[in-house]
Amino acid sequence: MHCCHEHADQIFGSLPRPPGAHPYPCEVRSTVNRKRDVAEFDIDAQEEILERVAAVDVAKASAMVCMRLPHPSIARRRVTKVWEVAATTNAIMALADELAEASIERVVVESTSDYWRPFVYLLQARGLTVWLVNARDVKQVPGRPKTDKLDSVWLAKLNERGMLRPSFVPPANIRQLRDYTRLRVDLTRERSRHAQRLEKLLEDALIKLSSVVSDILGVSGREMIEALIAGERDPETLAKKARGAMKSKHTALVEALTGRFDDHHAELARILLDQIDASAPSP
Repeated sequence: MHCCHEHADQIFGSLPRPPGAHPYPCEVRSTVNRKRDVAEFDIDAQEEILERVAAVDVAKASAMVCMRLPHPSIARRRVTKVWEVAATTNAIMALADELAEASIERVVVESTSDYWRPFVYLLQARGLTVWLVNARDVKQVPGRPKTDKLDSVWLAKLNERGMLRPSFVPPANIRQLRDYTRLRVDLTRERSRHAQRLEKLLEDALIKLSSVVSDILGVSGREMIEALIAGERDPETLAKKARGAMKSKHTALVEALTGRFDDHHAELARILLDQIDASAPSP
């Protein structure tokens, strides 16, 4: 340190220094003793460990069930039971009784297609706590076994450690409402497809009705098509069935209705109209 002082004297000489400043830069030392803020957390107390759990890995015709229970005589040991259950109502109800008798605290069911529904609904009806878990969330957890035979065991282990989160399963009345709305959407889409097929059929018969009428299934268009099916072929007569503002398009309608619509087209058009009427959703 003395040699450092002497070297500094040679360089800086007797340069003025602010009051209280260190004599030379080489003497600067950090004297700040920072205190560490240490917080203690009881992590183990927050970890969820369930003693009695079960898991169901579902498929179309059956499911693999795993039940993990405490060992009856050895402390900190667990007993793992795995067996196959048919995806039938009676088999699932028997499974529900077995899980309830074993005092299972929570059952997890992996959501696979729609195959999970009977298991979730029937196990819930038995009074069991059932979690429907997303298969994507399960696959993202490291350590998943490569074989399907151990999937149920893997689910049960994740279940007992609280490493899964449940998906929302709506109550029965909401499920019924969803069934109605989804069916209505499906029927509406199917009706639109039938209408497109009918339009193509008319085009095949050289009937250009859609080029004049915006909706061939409207009042005017429907009457013209029904008349064609009934055997009317005269374009003038067909054009006179126009209603409202459509009457002003008489000349264009005559041109559009001039084609080669025959009995074969009439039979197919009848089938399509019946399908359209059958798939029309109730108001």
